[in-house]
Amino acid sequence: MFSKILIANRGEIAVRIIKTCRRMGIATVVVYSEADADSLAVSMAGETVFIGPSPANQSYLVAEKIIAACHQTGAQAVHPGFGFLSEKAEFARQCAEAGIVFIGPNPGAIDAMGDKIQSKLFAARANISIVPGHIGEIDDTAHAVRIAEEIVYPVMIKASAGGGGKGIRVAWNRRDVEEGFPAVRAEAKGAFGDDRIFIEKFIVNPRHIEIQVLGDKHGHVVHLFERECSIQRRNQKVIEEAPSPLLDPETRAAMGAQAVALAQAVNYDSAGTVEFVAGQDKSFYFLEMNTRLQVEHPVTELITGVDLVEQMLRVAAGEVLSFGQDELSIKGWAIESRIYAEDPYRKFLPSIGRLSRYGQPAQGDQGAYTVRNDTGVREGDEISTFYDPMIAKLCAWAPDRQAAIAGMARALEDLHIEGPGHNTAFLSAVMDQPRFASGELSTNYIKDEFPDGFTGLEPQPWQSDIILAAAVSMHLTLSERARSIGGSLTAINHRKDWVVLAGGVRCDVTVSEGEGRLTIDLPAEGRSITLSDRNWRPGSALFSAIVNGRAFTATVAAAPEGFMIRFRAARQRVLVLTPSGADLHQRLPVKLPPDTSRTVVSPMPGLVVSMDVVEGEEVKEGQVICVIEAMKMQNIIRAERDGQIKMLGAKTGDSVAADDVLAQFA
Repeated sequence: MFSKILIANRGEIAVRIIKTCRRMGIATVVVYSEADADSLAVSMAGETVFIGPSPANQSYLVAEKIIAACHQTGAQAVHPGFGFLSEKAEFARQCAEAGIVFIGPNPGAIDAMGDKIQSKLFAARANISIVPGHIGEIDDTAHAVRIAEEIVYPVMIKASAGGGGKGIRVAWNRRDVEEGFPAVRAEAKGAFGDDRIFIEKFIVNPRHIEIQVLGDKHGHVVHLFERECSIQRRNQKVIEEAPSPLLDPETRAAMGAQAVALAQAVNYDSAGTVEFVAGQDKSFYFLEMNTRLQVEHPVTELITGVDLVEQMLRVAAGEVLSFGQDELSIKGWAIESRIYAEDPYRKFLPSIGRLSRYGQPAQGDQGAYTVRNDTGVREGDEISTFYDPMIAKLCAWAPDRQAAIAGMARALEDLHIEGPGHNTAFLSAVMDQPRFASGELSTNYIKDEFPDGFTGLEPQPWQSDIILAAAVSMHLTLSERARSIGGSLTAINHRKDWVVLAGGVRCDVTVSEGEGRLTIDLPAEGRSITLSDRNWRPGSALFSAIVNGRAFTATVAAAPEGFMIRFRAARQRVLVLTPSGADLHQRLPVKLPPDTSRTVVSPMPGLVVSMDVVEGEEVKEGQVICVIEAMKMQNIIRAERDGQIKMLGAKTGDSVAADDVLAQFA
């Protein structure tokens, strides 16, 4: 076994690898760019090596710098994590030539499976079912249009070297191809240094299911069952689970056997993933093989008990797999939620900034469920524009799927993030949806369930009770605090009758306290809410308690005259007033939002790749105004109305912030 390895990656995967190495007694070296100088991975590593500026193509993607760092520190092997150099066969060869072990598959396997076009040709020759499409390189946009129309819409435009949801567009018509093909080619060139594109038939209402495989250098290959990755946004996985609620034992065995056969055909000798697109009828087609560790590997580890990073290290060191297929089994159910720095209320656009607050849920056994949180950040760290905006991968395991969903919902409640926008409320919404609970998933899930974008969910009755009870409790706590300081609010503090305005709805309540409990009577409904085990102090952003026997955590903040409370996907402004104060408040005029119909603003921070209109130009609804690149993704900004461009607020090459004016209509 190695005594020291170098981790050629960053963020949560670097931290993840360090943890396994520590347990195995292996020293670690972490390379870092300027943006990552103060990162968690750097602080945890035994040794560190600076490798250059923040852009990945000047640091993490420069193979010579990685190899030089290995020689400098005496690292015997290099683990590439995922992304960056993990699927570069040439890098694996360079490592071998330099006397360094590449902790991943052999270069031949990477060549055979790492390239999307070549992998489909290989799979076709091996008689593995593949999605219909054009398996070959495409010359230009006109060529792409001809191919798409031959296949018949809808089609998927994909980068051959793609991964991580980048370099993918679904085209439903000719215009989509004409706009999408050059955008995908530009993304592919920028993210992977390879602008080759292919086109295949898009399977309507599909499911994305992948099989984890593991092989050694002695010809043994096993699969570790499947992961369902159908909840996706912009072709980027958001929620994954293992096993899949679709598969029966027979289909699982068939997919596993096909994945193992493919891996054996290319002499695969590490952890890898064979991805399939599946129909709702359990039919499945080979999609691609990722010749590396996957982002979502924790759910497989949770249901099998196998540490995949440890197995990669052992295989790379020449060890034989210590278990066979018959010794592997599925134990329980695991769900992973990817916590992203993005604003779900603004069409999931990337968000950047400093994590002014970052509180993780308690990890380990929580009774009915187990929590695992893989993260590469701490409170005070910054989410930058240079890399993927992932903050953490929050996982919950339980004996069955419904318990795992409940565990994930509770873990999301206990996660506290302030600074950049984040998608916690959206993830909570999915956990609360009946469709997700039913297991009726597809890659269209987000589009189907949130066709107009995410605006939160209306609280269920029991969730409204939680929001109301939290607001009343906080109001009484603040009143007591003011009374103890000023001594002039005794009468208000002893008031029993209050009015709660939550989301504009009035609720008259009567409050009483005793034996550590707060009882809130709702006379109009003839029932009571009991609040106990309260854990909140003024200024705290989390309110934890038990309402009517149910433990919960809500995110709270002060707002004008009251509080802004979010519980799971429900977010409401709540006021607690005296009856006379409530009467007066409800007579106030409603404040109208400003008119922004004549401006086009940047929905995200990023770089203006192209400004496609000029001042004075007459434009039509849907016409492209500009293209903005953020987090290595190109976003097309369109006109939402007909009109004439009066003024441009940016030009090609400018950096813009969220809400910066890009154009103004006359």
